[in-house]
Amino acid sequence: MNRLAGTTSPYLLQHAENPVDWWPWGPDAFEEARRRDVPVLLSVGYSACHWCHVMAHESFEDETVAAYLNEHFVPVKVDREERPDVDAVYMEAVQAATGQGGWPMTVFLTADAEPFYFGTYFPPESRHGLPSFRQVLEGVVAAWTDRRDEVGEVAGRIVHDLSQRSLAHGGEGLPAESELAQALLGLTREYDEKNRGFGGAPKFPPSMVIEFLLRHHARTGADGALQMAADTCEAMARGGMYDQLGGGFARYSVDREWVVPHFEKMLYDNALLCRVYAHLWRSTGSELARRVALETADFMVRELRTTEGGFASALDADSEDAQGKHVEGAYYVWTPAQLREVLGEDDAAFAAEHFGVTEEGTFEEGSSVLQLPLTGPVDEARAADVRARLLAARELRPRPGRDDKVVAAWNGLAVAALAEAGAYFDRPDLVERATEAADLLVRLHMGPVARLVRTSKDGRAGEHAGVLEDYGDVAEGFLALAAVTGEGVWLEFAGFLLDIVLEHFTGEGGQLYDTADDAEQLIRRPQDPTDSATPAGWTAAAGALLSYAAYTGSEPHRTAAEQALGVVKALGPKAPRFIGWGLAVAEALLDGPREVAVAGPVGGELHRTALLGRAPGAVVAAGETSGSEFPLLAGRPMLGGAPTAYVCRHFVCDAPTTDPEALAEALRGGGS
Repeated sequence: MNRLAGTTSPYLLQHAENPVDWWPWGPDAFEEARRRDVPVLLSVGYSACHWCHVMAHESFEDETVAAYLNEHFVPVKVDREERPDVDAVYMEAVQAATGQGGWPMTVFLTADAEPFYFGTYFPPESRHGLPSFRQVLEGVVAAWTDRRDEVGEVAGRIVHDLSQRSLAHGGEGLPAESELAQALLGLTREYDEKNRGFGGAPKFPPSMVIEFLLRHHARTGADGALQMAADTCEAMARGGMYDQLGGGFARYSVDREWVVPHFEKMLYDNALLCRVYAHLWRSTGSELARRVALETADFMVRELRTTEGGFASALDADSEDAQGKHVEGAYYVWTPAQLREVLGEDDAAFAAEHFGVTEEGTFEEGSSVLQLPLTGPVDEARAADVRARLLAARELRPRPGRDDKVVAAWNGLAVAALAEAGAYFDRPDLVERATEAADLLVRLHMGPVARLVRTSKDGRAGEHAGVLEDYGDVAEGFLALAAVTGEGVWLEFAGFLLDIVLEHFTGEGGQLYDTADDAEQLIRRPQDPTDSATPAGWTAAAGALLSYAAYTGSEPHRTAAEQALGVVKALGPKAPRFIGWGLAVAEALLDGPREVAVAGPVGGELHRTALLGRAPGAVVAAGETSGSEFPLLAGRPMLGGAPTAYVCRHFVCDAPTTDPEALAEALRGGGS
């Protein structure tokens, strides 16, 4: 019996009709494995994962494979986006054993949830050095039947090795100027001078690294940091990873030139990149950065906003092509013939040159991913007309599927991005959308004691507890919303969440864990301070703790942030690409962060000037000084009845000012 039909996860629901007798993760599945004396097959993926769909179609929809699975295993399906803790623990084991990881993830476990054999995607027939999935299953059954003692020894050794990996805090003391300079040097060495970005193929958007580079430039004036950030952002925006018609970014580029994307669109990428481009515009005034920030914000609202006011997780990479087959990228790519069909000969020729569409194609079967390869003068009116007509024609194509699951952490990132973009670009509608998403998080994801649930769908809260990244990113979103709206209730909600971090996620030495001390106990308590596609829970929490302390003067929150940042001192110089957000938070720490109190109207010129300040991690409070919502505003009156700004840093305050230009100068950062 397949038991997935009653779940809220779109990924699990995709497998609810499989002939495989899937179980969701839980004690019942492991009890069943113990009762039947069979191993557990753990299969982990997510709804927008292309190769997860491939393996499902090839193997999990196959009656013969399913019958063998059902007879010899207890099959368990996990949505990695719902249970990042389960995914993290077993992915760590997979990477330790095989040197690589990815999704779908395939792990064989004992009834005690101890892993003993690993892999990712397995094909239906052996190829490219990979055994077939059936061969793997038969090999595991043979080992389980004939060499049980060996299986137990392997599982015990793996669990023991994982248990030795706990981090105390990763370093002694706080990251200083020297560590951040070393991190910048390391990034310079890995920078792709020709194509921009870092490393080779596949090339992922380095959102958090760019945040560090922008903050480092603001604090030190290092032009190289700003140049790497600006050039990488331009290369991404002009390449195929950016949707040149509808806005928004795909997950990554399969090549180092930013030409062909992996077409799934994730909420977290777009939230992070929307904020990055908004901050780049704040630093440089770049019109391209402004356009991309707004188009990405509009994409999130148009394509990912749910009926309840939150934001869905992802759009699938696959959709139906003209022949009715589900293929990757079908919604987005174009051939010259398709351009002519929509635009006619002359405009099609213009569009082909403008968007880099060739007869040979840049993707599969003669199709091309739209780019902006030309940097010379362009007939902007004609380009806009062509773009609008192509977008209207694309709207008639079968759309990619949408994962409607609302993930707390990713919605926190979206709240921060939309609130700031709305404030910077005079788009109050974006601030409203951010506020509605934040309302949903409070209403549906936070219980009466501020304990977050990880996901919701269709207005129904999920069953899984929030992890550290949920607390850190939601608090970050609330703090950004407080700065923009002047509503202190968001500061209060952030405080509730960060108090939970101090009580349930923090170890004795200040180290942080990805799960709460009262969460489900897995074979090890996951703990990872490195950024992957999103800020690590560790560094996300550190950033929110630091900002909250700046708003409130809370010494426990400041101390917790400083203790957490010890890991940046250790890892920043060695692996800067993988702890970008931690480095960005460290920049804020070295700069103060600055505390800006604006006694005067929310949304006024002085408030807007404060929000546009580039000083790393500066916190902004605006409103009436008679209230108690923002401790920063207490005792700071308007001078002569005019709106007045107070800027403090390291317990030293500048003279109050009513002059927006003087305030802007005070918040340019130390390097400019």
